[in-house]
Amino acid sequence: MTLHAEILEQPVSLGNLLAAQKNRVKEIARAIQRPDIQYVFLAARGTSDNAGRYANYLWGSRNRLPLALATPSLFTYYRQPPSLKGALVVGISQSGQSPDIVSVIAEGKRQGRPTLAITNAPESPLAQAADFVLDIQAGEERAVAATKTYTAELAAIAMLSAAMAGSEDAWQELGQLPGWVEKVLHTDEEIETIARRYQEMKHCVVLGRGYNYATAFEWALKLKELAYVAAEPYSPADFLHGPIAMVERGFPVLAAAPSGKVFESLMELLLRLKNENKAELVILSNAAGARKLAQTPISIPEAVPEWLSPIVAIVPAQLFTYHLTRAKGYDTERPRGIQKVTETK
Repeated sequence: MTLHAEILEQPVSLGNLLAAQKNRVKEIARAIQRPDIQYVFLAARGTSDNAGRYANYLWGSRNRLPLALATPSLFTYYRQPPSLKGALVVGISQSGQSPDIVSVIAEGKRQGRPTLAITNAPESPLAQAADFVLDIQAGEERAVAATKTYTAELAAIAMLSAAMAGSEDAWQELGQLPGWVEKVLHTDEEIETIARRYQEMKHCVVLGRGYNYATAFEWALKLKELAYVAAEPYSPADFLHGPIAMVERGFPVLAAAPSGKVFESLMELLLRLKNENKAELVILSNAAGARKLAQTPISIPEAVPEWLSPIVAIVPAQLFTYHLTRAKGYDTERPRGIQKVTETK
């Protein structure tokens, strides 16, 4: 199966996850809602690390559950892990193979803390080390660049949020995800056309804030690993603290800007970048005003709520990167220097 085919498969994989794992997610949510759990300690790498960024915002805002991202080297090379008192220890990994992520889960269990693995490999070392396993059920992913496993990880995180909140409204919105993603996929040919405009692009910045801070990082990662573009992700707040100085006329700025609480602040920056810096704007949004501002607008369905927008917004970003990679003449199936499973220590 090719990378493009796996991108197109995402409505099905998301639908399967929602149908098959709802009861399991509710079981896990009941088990982890204990008075001695005060925060989440989360370990991940690469694309899964970006899923962790989404969990940081989602579980913090909608479940009032603080989240700390682990530093796995403390568990492996330094062998000085921190105290995990009060933590729910979570590992996210598509393959479940990376020793450093497994080491964090194992240490959590050694310290007597509840542990959860979110993975596409329920028989993996990570799953075997954890107390609870949430199989994202994305099916085999052969392409080196993760696509359907990323959206499934995000959906699993969103499902846990809905279950912990006990919100039926949230479950109803989750049920619309496959349809929203399917609608985005209908713009495939349009995105192929606009991607060609950027075939000479060698560097850019990618902006996103709030829930879509994760989208900025994942879009930038895909641009790096597939199209070999030096893409730097930023929160607009961080971008204003120095990096904005590098933007000159024609500099490409990509932005994930769905409507929501951070929308106006992001729009203020994009207006400045267009009017003062004369930047080249690629804006991904469900708000007509944002798309009107861009030289290159990319749409997602208007009805997508902010808390679920990263799951939908990354799909056109995947398509944009796929078609840009082909326009540049690179191999989408064999990106140089990386493999499907990366085992770090």
